[in-house]
Amino acid sequence: MQARILRLNLAGQPLEWLSWEEAACLYVRELVTWSLGGVVLTVRGGINRLGERSSLDLAAIIACGGERMARPRRRPPLTNSALFSRDLHTCLYCGNGFPKRELTRDHVQPVSRGGRDVWENVVTACRRCNQHKGNRLLQEIDLELLALPFCPNAAEYLALINNERIRGDQMEFLRGQFSRRRQEGWLQAG
Repeated sequence: MQARILRLNLAGQPLEWLSWEEAACLYVRELVTWSLGGVVLTVRGGINRLGERSSLDLAAIIACGGERMARPRRRPPLTNSALFSRDLHTCLYCGNGFPKRELTRDHVQPVSRGGRDVWENVVTACRRCNQHKGNRLLQEIDLELLALPFCPNAAEYLALINNERIRGDQMEFLRGQFSRRRQEGWLQAG
């Protein structure tokens, strides 16, 4: 599995994960303004008439200029995979960890009762707890959350969607931009 390259805007805000091919194109178009971290891959080119082979070192983290290099998304897209990662594959009702196939997205305030499908209103729940809760409010069945749901910032979201393939230098950079709640280990009652 090939490591991905973290792309930042010129202000150092994380934007997205790139394949090595996408990163190489940015280098060749001279859109990479600065870089951090170690070399993810050295791409080798052809041999020139002097017998020298061209090469391009791709850094783990690159900052780019250009038209499409502006701002991170205000709100990251809500997917079950990212949600389950945010909640550490733990049911936020019973506290047990589960494999992905046994988890569901639960709306704290059910959609049928005016709740929205947004980060701040959804939690990871095992099938049993989700079925038990149904379309009721927590106070109606005397159920408590182990942690409050929150919307991850751009750095947290990028860590969530690529958590199995993040290099140490990339994680160190992203972790510096995590919210205080995430830095303190948010999955705690209270």
